[in-house]
Amino acid sequence: MIVSPVFRGKRYAVLGLARSGMATVRALCEGGARVTAWDADEAKRALVADLIETASHNVEPFDLTLADPLEIDLSGYDGVVVSPGVPINRHPIADAARAAGVPLIGDIELFAQARPTLPPHKVVGITGTNGKSTTTALVRHILEVAGVPVLMGGNIGLPILSREPLPAGGVYVLELSSYQIDLTYTLDCDVAVLLNITPDHLDRYDGFEAYAASKQRLFEMQSPTNAAAIAEDDTEADNVFYRLQHDCGRWENMTYFHRESVTGQSQWPSLQGPHNAQNAAAAVAVAHALNIGEDAIETALRTYPGLPHRMERIVERDGVLWVNDSKATNPTSTAPALAAYPAIHWIVGGKAKTDDLDACEPHLGHVRAAYTIGESAGMYEALLTGRVPAVTNAGTLEEAVRAAAAAAKAGEVVLLSPACASFDQFRDFEARGDAFRALVGDLA
Repeated sequence: MIVSPVFRGKRYAVLGLARSGMATVRALCEGGARVTAWDADEAKRALVADLIETASHNVEPFDLTLADPLEIDLSGYDGVVVSPGVPINRHPIADAARAAGVPLIGDIELFAQARPTLPPHKVVGITGTNGKSTTTALVRHILEVAGVPVLMGGNIGLPILSREPLPAGGVYVLELSSYQIDLTYTLDCDVAVLLNITPDHLDRYDGFEAYAASKQRLFEMQSPTNAAAIAEDDTEADNVFYRLQHDCGRWENMTYFHRESVTGQSQWPSLQGPHNAQNAAAAVAVAHALNIGEDAIETALRTYPGLPHRMERIVERDGVLWVNDSKATNPTSTAPALAAYPAIHWIVGGKAKTDDLDACEPHLGHVRAAYTIGESAGMYEALLTGRVPAVTNAGTLEEAVRAAAAAAKAGEVVLLSPACASFDQFRDFEARGDAFRALVGDLA
């Protein structure tokens, strides 16, 4: 756990007690802060109550209480730490903190404040609408192959405050969502990366420009002597590059990367498709900025194992490859998966974020058959009929797997890349991907 003396004697309110929230509570308490914690979920509040009871037996008990920050006087607090899931554009905590003159921050900002007390290290920050997790994990893998001490954390599901500090010379690789950047003010990344910007999460922003500006802030926080790597092959990312130079006066250490700059992709089994070419190009740009040798980079690209639910190769049975891309929760993130294979049985549907599949249109020629599922099954059946050779309204994932197994031939791919959220039938995209993996495993 990252415990820093900068927290000692300070006072924080923590709102939201999921993984990052509980890690924040523990790190602040261990660091000697006075903490008030709250979550609307009674079960999560019970976790804090248990922590209070356990800590009461410590030589130096935690200064930890349970109280709703909306019902207490926040004057004198050093920060209100909110979970990235709290919609600060419409949640009353934002007004309450502003009225009290207290900054609204996240766990990444606490990590940034703790950095001067950690052994000398570097930080890589990776943002973008799509591809963050794969790029983050790939950068970590490259550094591991090169023998560099490394930890990844952030939006990838590993709260950075919960990790043990690295020894001197280590590198922290952070996946950063726009929500996390919104709650961060002093994170000076040694290398900052922007993959792409497409419309997403617009319920949290006053339009697309505000969403793009959130991504841009990662670079505005940097010292100009540190490295910025931005995708040249994404129009909106390229616009950020231009604004940083012409509006912000940032001309130093700005580099482009492009998916066509990498070669040998056919030798990287877990990095197929044009989107993974971009992810690889970004990771290579980071490696170069950190002075990693070419041999380590090439070895890492070949041996990268991939992440669950992101173009995950489950099994090849009777010549048919089964691929789990459950993380693709919008058409833009599904499109590269369709581009990756020439003959696809496509399982698509769920809780739709859009009423079209326009982003997938250029790659529908790769689809041999589509199997629509979930709340949007009927809508996608109508959209795809006549545009791909066959469409089956399967309704459920189980039925889609059964139908695809009966139809797919050797040399073809069965791809779960739903282009939709999962919440109509599953807890989250992980549960959907796990169910798909289990169903494929049960095939005779």
